[in-house]
Amino acid sequence: MSTTTSNDELIAAAEAVLNPHRVGDRLFGNVAATLITEAGNTYSGVCIDTGSGTGFCAEHAAIAAMVTAREYRIAKVVAVWRDDESVLYVLPPCGRCREFIRQIDWANIDTEVVLGRDRTARLRDLLPAHEWPDPLD
Repeated sequence: MSTTTSNDELIAAAEAVLNPHRVGDRLFGNVAATLITEAGNTYSGVCIDTGSGTGFCAEHAAIAAMVTAREYRIAKVVAVWRDDESVLYVLPPCGRCREFIRQIDWANIDTEVVLGRDRTARLRDLLPAHEWPDPLD
C-alpha cells in the first residue's frame, strides 16, 4: 500500500483483521483499525474490551505496532466494526483516540481520517481547539 491507498483498500485491510472473540461477557477484536504511515507502511490492530477498564481501542493497537516499528507519522487511518447482521461500518475515532493520534507526532494533526467509502476529514477538523492556549493576562 502507499499513501495514495484508496479508502476502500484501507477499509478492506482493516476488515481483514476483524476477528471477534468472546471471553465471558467481554468481546475482543470486534473493532479493527488499519493505518498507513507517511512512509507507506501499514499497521493494523484490534480493540480489547476488559472489565477492569484496562482495555484499549483498535487505533491504539495499530499505533503501538507502528511505534514498535519506529514510525510515528500517520498519513491515513480507518476503524471498522461489523454488527450482528454482518453489516460493516466505518467508525470515527473516539476522542481519546483523536488525542492519542495527535500526541504520537505533532504532524499527525493533518492525518486523513476515513469516515466512509467516499468521506474523509483531517484530524484537525475532528479535534477542534487542539492548539496550546495563550496565557491569560
